[in-house]
Order: sequence, then C-alpha cells, then structure tokens
Amino acid sequence: MSQNYYEFFCPVKVIAGKAALEHLPYELTSLAARRPMIVTDKGVRAAGLLDPVIAACEESGLEIVSTYDDVPPDSATHVVRDIAAIYRQEKCDAIIAVGGGSAIDTGKAVNILVSEGGDDLAQYSGAGVLKHPLKPFFVIPTTAGTGSEVTSVAVITDETKGVKLPFSSAFLLPNAAIIDPRMTLTLPPHITAATAMDALTHATEAYTCLAKNPLSDAYATAAIRKISQSLLTVMDNPKDIEGRLELAQASTMAGIAFSNSMVGLVHALGHATGAICHLPHGLCMSLYLPYALEYNLDTIRAPLGELLLYLEGPEVYAATPGHRRAEASIAAIRKLRDQLYKRCQLPRTLKETGKVLESQLDAIAELALDDGSIMFNPKEVTLEDAREVLRRAWA
Repeated sequence: MSQNYYEFFCPVKVIAGKAALEHLPYELTSLAARRPMIVTDKGVRAAGLLDPVIAACEESGLEIVSTYDDVPPDSATHVVRDIAAIYRQEKCDAIIAVGGGSAIDTGKAVNILVSEGGDDLAQYSGAGVLKHPLKPFFVIPTTAGTGSEVTSVAVITDETKGVKLPFSSAFLLPNAAIIDPRMTLTLPPHITAATAMDALTHATEAYTCLAKNPLSDAYATAAIRKISQSLLTVMDNPKDIEGRLELAQASTMAGIAFSNSMVGLVHALGHATGAICHLPHGLCMSLYLPYALEYNLDTIRAPLGELLLYLEGPEVYAATPGHRRAEASIAAIRKLRDQLYKRCQLPRTLKETGKVLESQLDAIAELALDDGSIMFNPKEVTLEDAREVLRRAWA
C-alpha cells in the first residue's frame, strides 16, 4: 500500500466542546454575516435542538432571519430550490445547517444556488464544477456518524429524473463545524448505534483502502479508539455528555480520514442497498462491515491486524499472535454489533432488517459495481464476488 504521493486537505475550523455553540456568533460576525438562515428538519426542531442555537445568537444581538425546518430524510432538488428562494427573498447572507447528513447536504446545495445563481442545481453536479468560494456556511451536526461537517461532497435526489446528483468541491466545505455534545444528547438508541457504526466504517475503510496515507491513518485510528471506548457506555447511559462528545469527535475525525483516503466495498454495497431498499445508511454500514472485511482479508491483513490495538486495547493486542490479529479485529467488530443488537435490536444481517428481499440481492450487487467507492477497494470485486458477499450478509 505504499504510495509515491498523497494529498491531505481539511481547512474546516472545528469548534468542539460543551460550550461550542456559544462561539457561533463570533464565527458569523468574523465573516461579516449579519442575516443567517437555519436549514434543518422537523425532528431537530421537535427535539428542542434549535433553542440553544437561537439563544446563542440572540445573546450576541444576532437575529436568525429565517428558519427552514422541512428538510426530508432524502433531500431533493425542489427542496433546495424552495430554500434558496426564501434565502434570496429574506436577503440572508449565511447558512447554518443543523441536523444529520440530509440537512447538511441540503445546506451545501442551497449554498451552491444562492452563491452561483439560478435554480438549476443539476448544472453544478459532478466534481470540480464550482470555481469560486461560496457564502459563509456553518454546520452543527446532531448525529455522530456522517462526518458531513468536514467533507467536500453532497448528494441530492433529482426527483424528476429519479437519480441522485453527486456534488464534489472543496468550496462545499463549511467555514466552521460546531461539535457540541448537547446536540446529540437526545439521539434515540438505534440512531446512536447506527451513526456510530457509520463513523466506525468510515475510519476502518479509510485505514484499509487503497488511498490510505499517514495523516488519514492518524485520524482513523483515533476515531476507532474513541468509538470502541465510548459507544457501549453511551448506549447504557444516553445522557453521558463526555461519552457523547467522544462519539461526536470520533465522527468528525472519521470524516476527515475518509474524505482524504476514500472508502470501499462497504460503502458501494451500502449506497446500492439504500437506493433499492431505502435502508438508512448507517445501518447498511454496520451490516456489511464484517462481511466486506472478510472478503478483503487477504489483501488487508497487516493494516486490519493493526486496528486490533484500537478496537480492543493494548492487552488483547499484545496477547494475540501477529498472524491472528486481522481475524481478531473482525471478531471485535462482530462482538460490538452483537452488543448493539442486545441493546437496541440494530440488525446484523439483511434478513433481520425485514426490509430486504432475497430476490433483490442481484440488483444490489449490480448497482454496487457502478458505485464510485468500489474503485478504492483494496481487492478487485466482480459481480459474482459482490453477490457472494451479499449472500453471506443475508442471514
């Protein structure tokens, strides 16, 4: 896995900790933003998570000019157009995305339209289309999994054509990401589990895929250690603010890792399953992770074995013979999934989800081979290989 050359890029300012939200007004005014707009969803508002954001701004004399709280779980181009129209009408000058992956991606897409002009989002789709910096943009994640607050990509559904539009540009990166554990305290157990497994998958794939590099490795291993040490504690004590902060930081670190080293087969299968069966992304990651690692085992034995130190700690690592460590890492991930199943019934197989038919596996395999993530998988994947991994993940 040696490379002659790599790039690592993460210009997002990260503001983290128990009073991180209170720093938002300073960040806004430092970019001359006086009329911010919040982009979020109904769940975030219902959970009361907008209150501390609005209070922090009001205390500093900043008014939130407009709040759009109707972002759907799979955001679409018409939603982005609607929000952009409100932004222009209210003469806003900055966007604050508060929520999970969908709200953050929507905020990124709205920023494209209000900065570049027009209503046709599709013309900006693809990589490297944007050529100029966009309006001030801030992200406050309310889940600890996607890492979207530090990635330069967004995906929005074009509902007229029935396709997902990908956007990739360094200009989509927020000016600042605000990681405050108060924002994840109310996450239900199954979402806490699924989003943490999403982050664990980001970090594990970042560490074992083709574009890994020393800088992304450091973020990936730190993320895995934090999740291994904190996830079950938080599942047993959801109001553990220290544990929540650890998971939120792990998600951000894993986001930095994978956006600089890419992901592989787990994401290719997960994206395809999400598109065909409409399963949540984090659940797909949790489900496929051990099976994809087993498929890649012969090519990733050394790096996967190294991860045992971060998954199980120094004593287990030292007591496990070198040639058994890679298998022990997979066993540790399976053990974690079993513990999560006990606590919140997070499915471990496709059959357990109750939402996937065995007859859909071929379609999932075909779609997965067309996914961009598969290019960075450490081992070549044929259609039959993908089918075999899916059969193993079935039951």
